[in-house]
Amino acid sequence: MLVDTYGRVATDLRVSLTDRCNLRCTYCMPEEGLQWLTKSDLLTDDEIVRLIDIAVRVLGVEEVRFTGGEPLLRPGLVAIVERVAALDPRPRMSLTTNGIGLRRTAPALKAAGLDRVNVSLDTLRPEVFKRLTRRDRHQDVLDGLRAAREAGLTPVKVNTVLMPGLNADEAPDLLAWAVHHDYELRFIEQMPLDAQHGWKRDGMVTAGDILHSLRTRFDLTPEGADERGAAPAERWLVDGGPHRVGVIASVTRPFCAACDRTRLTADGQIRNCLFAKEETDLRGALRSGGSDEEIARIWRLAMWGKKAGAGLDDPSFVQPARPMSAIGG
Repeated sequence: MLVDTYGRVATDLRVSLTDRCNLRCTYCMPEEGLQWLTKSDLLTDDEIVRLIDIAVRVLGVEEVRFTGGEPLLRPGLVAIVERVAALDPRPRMSLTTNGIGLRRTAPALKAAGLDRVNVSLDTLRPEVFKRLTRRDRHQDVLDGLRAAREAGLTPVKVNTVLMPGLNADEAPDLLAWAVHHDYELRFIEQMPLDAQHGWKRDGMVTAGDILHSLRTRFDLTPEGADERGAAPAERWLVDGGPHRVGVIASVTRPFCAACDRTRLTADGQIRNCLFAKEETDLRGALRSGGSDEEIARIWRLAMWGKKAGAGLDDPSFVQPARPMSAIGG
């Protein structure tokens, strides 16, 4: 097991497959992009599958989420999914993507064994999408969402970040659209993981702001703590159900006490928290001939030192050195 000193057990592994992305979202990276990892720094397909195998067979991981950057940019993605689906025990598998390219890859991913997808979409307005992402690809994301649903990668979840002065007024429209298309919408508070370190708590759109806006049009019934479990999203039934909407309030309503996640970066580092300042190297152990038992031991030690919380409410909080694109969402 991957247990920490507070008794939390990590059963959910987030695997970043690449640091690269084909969007330039203003809350993630600068317009010119970042200094990307070299090919030799990245884990190979075989190394990724081996580490996932150790995680599920030795360490008790039950769910694997593939992230990026943008995971659809990973050339061997479908083959990686197929190989992980063949592991014993077989973990549940999902993928977080910006949706660009999903239209052509959704059927192959489903056939390979992927269970479902999360797609990032912050606006229904093409012109706002272009301002937020610095790319004119709004229709591609809508097409990708449709393809995911038709391929059976369900429930299709849509992740949305609201930004003051850009899309903060869209919450009710986004929820009406999601209900109409049978997507599960999840609003995510903007987190301090931008490469520019420009995040400011003052002025951010909070969970309270989002819920107040939604309630101007919808009746929201809390789903309850028992249904939530270790999930990061608080969820509400929309107009009595069956549709639900979630809010991930990492900043204003931290859920650290129930966290069950461990994270593997694209270059083979273990992060025991999205906001961690330290990482533990597994790539070195892999490439120096370390056994499965040795790698599992290093991983256990990394998780044992996990802190009680992310510390976002501490005035002295300092953003992690790596942005979201480098460590996975």
